[in-house]
Amino acid sequence: MLRQLIIIITLLLSFFVHAQTQLSGTVSDSKGRNIPGANVYLKDSYDGSSTNSEGAFRFSSTLEGSQTLVISAMGYHTHEQAVDCDQANIRLNIKLRETISQLNAVNITAGSMEASDEKRSVVVKPLDIVTTSGALGDVVGALSTLPGTSTIGNDGRLFVRGGDATETAIFFDGLKVGNAYGTSTSGVPTRTRFSPLLFKGTFFSTGGYSAEFGQALSSALVLNTVDMPVRTQTDISLMTVGGSLGHTQSGKKSSGTISLSYFDLAPYQSLVPQDFDWERAPSSLNAEGQYRHKWGKDGLLKAFYSHQQSGLDLWQKVPGQNDRGQHIKITNNYDFVNLSARKKTGDKWLLEGGSSLSNNLDVLNIDTLQLERHQRLAHFKAKYTYFHNDRFNWVNGAEHFIQYYREAQPEQNHHRSLQGNLSAAFTEANYYFSSDWAARVGARAEYDDLNQRFYLSPRLSAAYKLDERSQFSVAYGSFNQDAEDQYRVQDRQLNHTRAQHYIVNYLFAKEGYTLRAEAFHKEYGQLVVNGTGGDFTNDGYGYARGVDVFYRDRKTLKNTDYWITYSWVQSQRRYGSFSQAVQPSFAPEHNLSVVAKHFVSSLKSQIGGSWSWNSGLPYDNPNKVGEQESVSPNFSNLSLSWSYLHRQNIILHAAVTNVLGRDNLFGYRYSEQPDANGNYASLPMIQGAKHFFFIGLFITISEDKSANQLNNL
Repeated sequence: MLRQLIIIITLLLSFFVHAQTQLSGTVSDSKGRNIPGANVYLKDSYDGSSTNSEGAFRFSSTLEGSQTLVISAMGYHTHEQAVDCDQANIRLNIKLRETISQLNAVNITAGSMEASDEKRSVVVKPLDIVTTSGALGDVVGALSTLPGTSTIGNDGRLFVRGGDATETAIFFDGLKVGNAYGTSTSGVPTRTRFSPLLFKGTFFSTGGYSAEFGQALSSALVLNTVDMPVRTQTDISLMTVGGSLGHTQSGKKSSGTISLSYFDLAPYQSLVPQDFDWERAPSSLNAEGQYRHKWGKDGLLKAFYSHQQSGLDLWQKVPGQNDRGQHIKITNNYDFVNLSARKKTGDKWLLEGGSSLSNNLDVLNIDTLQLERHQRLAHFKAKYTYFHNDRFNWVNGAEHFIQYYREAQPEQNHHRSLQGNLSAAFTEANYYFSSDWAARVGARAEYDDLNQRFYLSPRLSAAYKLDERSQFSVAYGSFNQDAEDQYRVQDRQLNHTRAQHYIVNYLFAKEGYTLRAEAFHKEYGQLVVNGTGGDFTNDGYGYARGVDVFYRDRKTLKNTDYWITYSWVQSQRRYGSFSQAVQPSFAPEHNLSVVAKHFVSSLKSQIGGSWSWNSGLPYDNPNKVGEQESVSPNFSNLSLSWSYLHRQNIILHAAVTNVLGRDNLFGYRYSEQPDANGNYASLPMIQGAKHFFFIGLFITISEDKSANQLNNL
């Protein structure tokens, strides 16, 4: 009997030992770092455990045969692995792959800055563009305080890293804008045509940008409009230079906005002394309409239309003459239409596309000579993005441009025109090797039917995260841009100008602080120059190289936000009528900007200031031997602003530029012919007014009494 009992106990013990499978091991990431708190369990059972502080786990199970072991941890892909529970002991060393998201992934920042609320490493936000002192509500005015830009105080356009303003392309919801700046004349600054309140985000590239965008040697500025407004509201703006009225009607799936604005500088300039001899100060009438519609669950349709009428009439002194000078009158009519759509298809596909039309007509009267200039740009684009997983996505697209240009002297019945077609295709792959290392490879192909040439432009960029706060990025790109219309209308066989970009970027970002430093080198080729017989050739060349530094601090001083930007650029190029490479007149060697904002709670006010400085602009003096041998004095402009929140829906804003009253000089204009002594008479190019004063009252009417015109940003 005792012997039988021993046999039974032995059999039971052997069965029990077999049934109790011991599972143990460690869980780590791809770099071998232990992952604490990971859940480790057998699928469809209660058998499991969690890893300790050293990433180790241990548990037992009575399950038999082949089972599925599941390991999951926040921030990592869930891992499943087959195990044989007929074994007494199972030892595993498991590595988890990180999930890639905007919160933990490295961002490629070489040559690019983004103003949005979506990315972790943005330099500025949409609200910064509106509230920067000295910008006076102009997108370009605010961006000119960022690294890579040059402050050209008597122009108003965007100049980037030794490049002319024509080398920066502006896109509206991904579609190119033709004639994005208002028409003006020499010495009268212009500004962009669109209000910054339209846009939820701005992508500003100073070089090395995506293959999706082309026809720009230096920079791409991508403006993305607000998707859906948050409420129905009416906006009223009363300003020293004019006023506007707008209404937004918002529904669950659709919204519409209409606005009308009128600006007239005549009353203002009659009160503030001007160096201009106006017959009629600048004025403009703008009408806009916008419609948005949600398309299914993940789609959106947008339509935008803008019509603008503007003009100015003035006398400009002529060097060597004592009368009022040359009479210049400009009338401009501009229309812009933009249609865009995007739609997600499942979890893998994003389809985007649209079309835009820019139509610009200038009528210029120069003394008794009347000139007309008509430019039209149509852009059609289709793009799809395939999201294979969180590590890899692939972008492909095609686009077509129809370009029309005509210049005429109606009274003499003289005119010349061109119409060209440019077709392009682009492809780009983005791959995250890990959350710390990413690469982007792309290419853009274009065919220009005017000169019947094909262009291929490769693009490459990568980023590596050193730690949670800092990273390095590099970028390379080849870029091309067709010659300006006034050249191509005379010679349609002109080649595209070319540029090669090389960029190294360092970014440090933690809560409240941002430090960004970037070195760059650009090689220019096939620039347009004036030939000896009055013809044009692509014999121009040049380079631009330098360093940009940006520092922003939102934490050290209570309720204070400030940033400091310094850019050094060394640029030489042979272009225009120059016989050799010279420093361009739009590329000062040193640029410095300081922007500060301080909120005073007791006064319900934000006080802002900005200071812009550069080391002077080169200019050509025919009274000296050589070319571009003179440099204007340093430029300096200190601007102040004050924004008072009377109520949540009523904002009073006041601003003044050049507070210190500096007499900024931008060079000289010279007579075309020398006098009897062989000297060329000159006139200084100075600011039209030492100061610009602005006061605006912005009122929002809606059911939500806390709403104002900044809410959508």
